[in-house]
Amino acid sequence: MFMYFPTNYVWSMAAVAALNNGGLIDEVDRACKPVLEASRNGDDVGTELLYASWAAVADRLVASAEEDEARGRIIGAGDKYYRASLYLSQAERLQSPQWEGRKAAYQRSIDLLLKHVALSGVRFETVEIPYGDASLPGYLMHAEPSAVAAGEKPPVVLQWNGLDSTKEMMYYSQFPQMLARRGISTLMVDTPGSGEALRMRGLTARYDTEVWASACVDYLETRDDVDADRAGIVGWSLGGYYAPRAAAFEKRLKFVVAWGANHDWAAVQRRRVDREGENPVPHYWKHVFWVWGASDLNDFMERTENMHLDGVVDKITVPFLITHGANDRQIPVEMAHRSYAQAVGSPRCELKIFDDPEGGTEHISIDHFAYVAAFIADWIAETVPKLGSPTASSDELNAVGSTR
Repeated sequence: MFMYFPTNYVWSMAAVAALNNGGLIDEVDRACKPVLEASRNGDDVGTELLYASWAAVADRLVASAEEDEARGRIIGAGDKYYRASLYLSQAERLQSPQWEGRKAAYQRSIDLLLKHVALSGVRFETVEIPYGDASLPGYLMHAEPSAVAAGEKPPVVLQWNGLDSTKEMMYYSQFPQMLARRGISTLMVDTPGSGEALRMRGLTARYDTEVWASACVDYLETRDDVDADRAGIVGWSLGGYYAPRAAAFEKRLKFVVAWGANHDWAAVQRRRVDREGENPVPHYWKHVFWVWGASDLNDFMERTENMHLDGVVDKITVPFLITHGANDRQIPVEMAHRSYAQAVGSPRCELKIFDDPEGGTEHISIDHFAYVAAFIADWIAETVPKLGSPTASSDELNAVGSTR
């Protein structure tokens, strides 16, 4: 992975994510260079300085976009709003939950993204998914009509976050756009403990993610513009636990992708207590307490003790793709092999480890993100034609690609 900050993995990962999601190298360099020295003081120290530096670049982009709009340069303005939103989102992600500017910073990243959408003519809408007494915020990216067979509704992918990502980051990733070109719609959801659901609504995470999945599929079944009978789920990072768990128990889901395996996240927490492996964000323990609504370490450990897939993935009875980076510094590659070995009920379980010289070796393959996103999009596009009926046979599913 490109280490802009040689001694700081977490900050470097944000720079790589910005570059791989449509950021421009000159702008990212201008955002990072003023805080290069501060990065040497560890992940936690200096994150507010980092935000200010990235926000200064975003401010210049917004000013330029507004000037473009005034002159009728709509395409250029939309592109600039996109990059400003992207940079603010990556910088906001690295802040402490106690930072008083966090909600405003996140809301600004949303507002700028929606300006980009409005100016760019993207087939995209904001949605609300009923969830108990509340609702989960989401974005629905529609399949390109030319890629959908006449008279058919497009299949749909339910996309979930990890520990610290957001639905906006799903859009930046270009994965929903890749699926749209393949005739597949995408419902991007901020589940409890992530994105807007956490920041603005105070909804915290839980281990039994089939509850969220049921709410999402219930919502999809109310829509007449997607085929809920061909709905599957993709989760990246901690979503590599969330999504397989959901598919194991919510049987209306027809396929599942773990974009970065996360077979035993409870064990990962024990490793982090012992300072083993890299953290995904600064202020790590404050962040996870926030996500789970925990009061302290013991409370957090109790809330997450069931977050493993032993005795779970064997209940998955649909096609299952697991991808992982061989050099993942957060989640050991061994966890991908465990999920694969235990997924004995899946009619088509595929494991893809990305290694050198191919690339995609880091956590969720962030170092070669678009390449791996396209691999996953193609796997889904190859899988969904065989899912027109909930009774599709194992032979039909196996014909799509390699099996164990």
